[in-house]
Amino acid sequence: MSVAHTLVTLLAAAMAGYSGIVVLTRADWIVKALTDYDVPRTWWNLLAAAKIAGAVGLLVGLFLPYVGLAAGIGLVLYFTGAVVTVARARWYSHIPFPLVYAAPVVAALALA
Repeated sequence: MSVAHTLVTLLAAAMAGYSGIVVLTRADWIVKALTDYDVPRTWWNLLAAAKIAGAVGLLVGLFLPYVGLAAGIGLVLYFTGAVVTVARARWYSHIPFPLVYAAPVVAALALA
């Protein structure tokens, strides 16, 4: 395992974890965005849990690579779904936001 892989994985986990916590704490800006994208409120806790679980999985993956691989793939699928959700809501200018969160996950997978 390289230093670059470790650092990028830590960054990816921090960003995914932060993203999940923001949804759990219902920050005003994320509530507005999720409402604008027509994401049902009943999904919010599950979506936050998925991001937090992915972040934890990336960290565990530093010691158990298959767990990290599964978490990385899950997060890539999650953020791909986020891009689709934003595009479906026709907020095209917001498409880069989930991509920013997905980028370090993809990089971590590439470096693994």
